[in-house]
Amino acid sequence: MTVIGCGRHTGGVFTVVRRFPHDTSAYTQGLLYAGGTLYESTGLYGHSQVRRVDLRSGRVLASVSLPANRFGEGLALLGGRLFQLTWKEQVGYVYDTATLARVDSFAYRGQGWGLTTDGTSLIMSDGSATVRFLDPGSFRVQREITVHDAGMPLLWVNELEYVRGDLFANIYRSDWIVRIDPATGQVREWLDLAGLLPERERAPDTDVLNGIAFDQDTGDLLVTGKRWPTLFELHLQRPPGAAAPP
Repeated sequence: MTVIGCGRHTGGVFTVVRRFPHDTSAYTQGLLYAGGTLYESTGLYGHSQVRRVDLRSGRVLASVSLPANRFGEGLALLGGRLFQLTWKEQVGYVYDTATLARVDSFAYRGQGWGLTTDGTSLIMSDGSATVRFLDPGSFRVQREITVHDAGMPLLWVNELEYVRGDLFANIYRSDWIVRIDPATGQVREWLDLAGLLPERERAPDTDVLNGIAFDQDTGDLLVTGKRWPTLFELHLQRPPGAAAPP
C-alpha cells in the first residue's frame, strides 16, 4: 500500500488499498455502495442511466435508461428506494432498488448535481456553495447550509456522500474532495487526489474526478471519475466520523 496523496489539513493522508475495473462508457454522476453492490448514475443526454454494478469486475448487472432529454445526476439510497437527480430538468426519479423499476418522480428548483442521505433527509447540491436538506416524502427543503472554508463560500460542490457524520463532496473540475461539517457547512479537511489516475491510463475522453461511495465493511471510500477505467478504494488516515486532531 502506498500513500499517494494528502490534504491541505492535518490528517488528510490516504492510502490506495485496491483498484477495481470501471466502465469507461460511464460518465459518472452519482455513486453508492450498499449490500455488496455498487449503484451508479451516469450522465449525458441520450446516455444517462441508473446501474447496478459488480464492484470487483466492473460488470454492469442491470441498468435502466433515462429519456433522451434527461441528463442523470446524483444518486442516493433511502428506505429501499434509489433517488436520482437530473441536471437542468428540475425533476428527479425514484426506483425500486431490487428491480430498478421506476416507481415515482419528484420536482425541485434549480439544477441537480450531487445527492446523498443521512438516513433521514436527502442531501442535495446544485453546483453552488449551497447544500439543501430535503424531506424524502414531500421533497420540501428542510434547511440549507453554505459550504465554506476560511470564511469564503466554496463553489462547484458536486457529488456527495454522507458517512458517519461527515459529508464528503467532489469539487467539480478539480482533484479535490472535501470533508464538510453537515451542521455548519465548514470544511473540515481537504483531500488532494491529483495523480490518482496516472496519465498513461487516461484516454482522450477521460474526464474529471467524480463519484464517492462508502464501504461499510472496510470503512474505506470508493472513488472514480467520468469515463475512468478504474475505481479506487481509499483508506483515510482519519476515518469517516473520527474527530479532527487538536
